[in-house]
Amino acid sequence: MTDQRERPTSSRRAFLSASAAAAAIPALGAGSALGAGPALGAGRAEAAGSAPRRQAPDRELRAMLREIDPHRIGATVTRLAAFGTRHTLSAQDNPARGIGAARDWIFEQLSAYAAASGGRMTVELQSFIQPPASRIPEPTLITNVVATLRGDDDPGRVYVVTGHYDSRVTDVMDATSDAPGADDDASGVAVIMELARVMATRHTEATIVFAAVAGEEQGLYGSDHLAQQFRDAGADVQAMFSNDIVGTGDAHDGTAPDPRTVRLFVEGVPTAETAAEANVRRSVGGENDGPSRQLGRFVKEVAENPQTGMKIRVIWRRDRYLRGSDHVSFLLRGYPAARFTEPRENFAHEHQDVRVENGVQYGDLVEFCDFAYIARVARVNGAVLWSLAQAPGTPKGVVIDTTQLTNATTLRWQPDTAADLAGYEVVWRETTAPDWTNAMAVGNVTSVTIDLSKDNVFFGVRALDRAGHRSPVTAPRPSS
Repeated sequence: MTDQRERPTSSRRAFLSASAAAAAIPALGAGSALGAGPALGAGRAEAAGSAPRRQAPDRELRAMLREIDPHRIGATVTRLAAFGTRHTLSAQDNPARGIGAARDWIFEQLSAYAAASGGRMTVELQSFIQPPASRIPEPTLITNVVATLRGDDDPGRVYVVTGHYDSRVTDVMDATSDAPGADDDASGVAVIMELARVMATRHTEATIVFAAVAGEEQGLYGSDHLAQQFRDAGADVQAMFSNDIVGTGDAHDGTAPDPRTVRLFVEGVPTAETAAEANVRRSVGGENDGPSRQLGRFVKEVAENPQTGMKIRVIWRRDRYLRGSDHVSFLLRGYPAARFTEPRENFAHEHQDVRVENGVQYGDLVEFCDFAYIARVARVNGAVLWSLAQAPGTPKGVVIDTTQLTNATTLRWQPDTAADLAGYEVVWRETTAPDWTNAMAVGNVTSVTIDLSKDNVFFGVRALDRAGHRSPVTAPRPSS
């Protein structure tokens, strides 16, 4: 044992009464969980809190999820596949074939959805010239189609969801062969377009961006540009989700179908952290508590319910081996991000040339997609985006006081300015547990001391509003 301080400092300890803290927050909606542990103090039991309960979908979210239509999703996937190829290097000016025709159709559809928003949703073509680079032999116009639903109360807080509308065959430089790209990634584009349709008429507190990005197969160029635009503008992007290959729960390879599961890839130590920052995180055991990991926990909490009918298989990796999706562009700029994808890919069909061999069809064809499955994935996304955009923002500036040698734990954070803020909740778990196991309401405060040793558990803080919506958790960093 090493005493890291020069001299112990004696001070009067202040402890939070869990019952008083619970009384400090107005009653929340159904499905909320407030701490209700015993009163705390010197010589008494450690803080106990209560087991967190899942956040139940509110009435408007349930109604919105019912509107997600697998038939519309199927029509979107079928139409995108009908452009023949959507290769980034394919024709830009052919009205019927190529990426330009797909771009114009997506823009037209999203603009029609925006017309019903009362001016709150805007749609733009975000174009740039990509200089020659890997898989880009000459300067090439790349265009993202971006629909932005502006929040009513906190428009500067942004949540982004993407699918990529470019496609390819086995030869990534082949811009002329048929590349229907139904699963990869018309399915993801269908998700974001259907969400834009059903959310355009609804009011959200924060801003949601629905983006069909291009250039993914050539090197994530479209999402890289989109993420940099946000970074240059100083945007407060609090979460980003890529939907990439979400077309079916049946791999069509002889394995049992899994039509009720979607994978969610989330990184641990943030990609954009400096070596020094990463070392601090590892020194306190925070590898599993980065912002993206907190998103993974949040997704399971709000999206595993009868309304979506889905299980979220959270995978603690940035992405699959040898592969990468558009969330990586956001991770590289320090934004929390994750990637949805189907439970098992069929590599024999994916990116293959369209052909028939021995009576077996190959290629990324519409026939291999399950529109009901894509609709369920869309409901998962919708539940997550709505829950994020209606809740207070993720707490910022959360620190844990590591300057005092004491069995109590003091946490501090910056105040949230949400008009409907009810207060905050402290959560914790054993260091060997994957998910939060205890929660305690602490009132509308910006610091709290709890009679529980910071040496023994991991802590987090989340915000709550008066309707019962919770933010994702922020894990504290050690105070300096």
